[in-house]
Amino acid sequence: MALRCIIIGAGDLTLGELSVKEEDLVIAVDGGLSYCGILNVEPDIILGDFDSVSEEEIQALEKLKLQIPERIITLPTQKNDTDMLAAIRYGLERGCKEFRIYAATGGRLDHTLANIQCLLYLKNHGGTGYLIDGNGMILVIQNETVHFKKDMEGLLSLFALGKEARGVTIRGMKYLLEDDTLTNDFPIGISNEFIGEPAEICVEDGEVVCILQY
Repeated sequence: MALRCIIIGAGDLTLGELSVKEEDLVIAVDGGLSYCGILNVEPDIILGDFDSVSEEEIQALEKLKLQIPERIITLPTQKNDTDMLAAIRYGLERGCKEFRIYAATGGRLDHTLANIQCLLYLKNHGGTGYLIDGNGMILVIQNETVHFKKDMEGLLSLFALGKEARGVTIRGMKYLLEDDTLTNDFPIGISNEFIGEPAEICVEDGEVVCILQY
């Protein structure tokens, strides 16, 4: 049973290679199928309504449906779940707990925001997810403490997902915070900096989006 799920979306691809373990569950979401060849990754599942794939890829999918129908999941175009959320649900059903999601940012802003909400969905359903690209990573911190190694570099920004996140503490970074409250109408958590020390972010009550830029 796979414990880690690798999802390749149809957003901007900003990395040229991807490390995948044999036991990982790899899902190509809709137009993300075209990135699998670039990344030299063979998906276990190809899922989506396929509204963002080329005619050539549609023809290739039709051939795959005849050869390996169990690996193709075609979704209706009119549905409540986004293709990404459907892929996450599938990974959870297969027993995955950690989700590394690539090519899920950039492009349309509404898709990026939807994928950030998918990270919160994962938190609320026993999983942990990361939106990863070549320049950084996005995660959701919910009622927990997250630690960063002293060799981390770059910027870190925090934004409240709900109306407020309480008991927020930042240690080991350029700008410190102690048991404070972040609200969704005041971006005080933007552009913090790693300073070569072990760092930690604690959120006692609520959810924040954490954006890392390397």
